[in-house]
Amino acid sequence: MQNSEHILTDTPPLADARLRYGNDEYQFGDLRLPQGNGPFPAAMFVHGGFWRARYDLKHASFPCAALTKAGFVSWNVEYRRVGNPGGGWPGSFEDVTAGYQFLRQLAGRYPIDTRRLIVLGHSAGGQLALALAAHHNSMRAVVSLAGVVNLRRAWDLHLSHDAVAEFLGGDPQRVPEHYHEASPAELDIHCEQLLIHGADDDTVPAQMSRDYARQKLRKRENVKLLAIPKTGHFEIVDPESRVWSDVQTALRALI
Repeated sequence: MQNSEHILTDTPPLADARLRYGNDEYQFGDLRLPQGNGPFPAAMFVHGGFWRARYDLKHASFPCAALTKAGFVSWNVEYRRVGNPGGGWPGSFEDVTAGYQFLRQLAGRYPIDTRRLIVLGHSAGGQLALALAAHHNSMRAVVSLAGVVNLRRAWDLHLSHDAVAEFLGGDPQRVPEHYHEASPAELDIHCEQLLIHGADDDTVPAQMSRDYARQKLRKRENVKLLAIPKTGHFEIVDPESRVWSDVQTALRALI
């Protein structure tokens, strides 16, 4: 299995513009524009890091730059995280929502085709992206990349030293309403959903996405799962990995 964790420490590619969607220091995003006149499909990317402040949007610059090279306007959104004032639930989600609404407004200034707008989230960002889709069905599709799609199960597995309890403010017994509000497994999502997960992911187990897909199909939601063999947690967001072309092909098929 390839080691793609270098994206966490490598110098990220530059964006075309850093734009603020709010007044807080973490309410901004990096915009990248393809060559040409457009209008172009757009991809909003919500980075992961188990919702914690020590992980920011820098590593997501690599897949965003690759998507822009492939013809997408990319919007790499930052948000308040656990450890930042106002971060956690619901502040992190409120920021992602505001970032999404801001991107749609940018279509008046940049060549963005909002009819071909997809939202992607990696790891914890997958939870935020899917929760966004539950409340805003104006996107073409939502993509979970190794996403934490079931927050009660994340608690049961104690993923990343109970990161979900830090994010939601407690365990499912203490704050059950937060799990119900935030967990994609408990939300109705009406747009197309694509789950991409490395079969050998030891950070967020692929079985979580498999179980989620089965559950959602029983509810007649539009969900597809791409489980990639011999692949871990970061390869699916690393443009230098052997599986990136498969990921990019799946994303292009959505628009």
